Amino acid sequence: MNGFPKPIADLMEQFGRLPGVGPKTAQRLAFHVLSMSEEGLQSLIQTLATIKEKLTECPVCGMWTDEVPCAICADHERDHSMICLVGDTRDVVALERMQRYRGVYHVLGGVISPLDGIGPDQLHLRELLNRLVDEEVKELIIATDSTMEGEATAQYVAKLVHHFDALAVTRLGHGLPVGGDLEYADEMTLARAFEYRRPI
Repeated sequence: MNGFPKPIADLMEQFGRLPGVGPKTAQRLAFHVLSMSEEGLQSLIQTLATIKEKLTECPVCGMWTDEVPCAICADHERDHSMICLVGDTRDVVALERMQRYRGVYHVLGGVISPLDGIGPDQLHLRELLNRLVDEEVKELIIATDSTMEGEATAQYVAKLVHHFDALAVTRLGHGLPVGGDLEYADEMTLARAFEYRRPI
């Protein structure tokens, strides 16, 4: 038998559509599903079937949440005068892990990427501008990725909000990681390290 039975091949194809999942991983996942108990399989199916129903975008910040508003926007102990602008909910989770930032967030829902057909109109920029008008925001921290798309988005947002006189617009620093060796750093990382140097 050269190929897998069609149901297994179909399942492998579906797993293979997930980011970071290659053919071998898709095969392992498919056979893992086959080995699951009926109860475990039904639980997985139920979770997948209802995840979109149970989650919604926070009407304030745009983060995926199961409560409205999300827990961060509803937290009155956080500094609501400071907004950290990110591409998606995963970025919020990453920043929250450091347990140092006590402001709030605004999730764009992506970054400007003309090749992918994503322009400013597809992002939550209007909602950001409304927040800057309605709330007493003192600082907007732009924390998009340091990719070409992330940088283009950061520049676009900086120009978009430049007329808010009382608003400080900052960008997360990029450069050498803690414990990193210069000889292993790529040219872009080194260039950023020089660009964002500061006095000590």
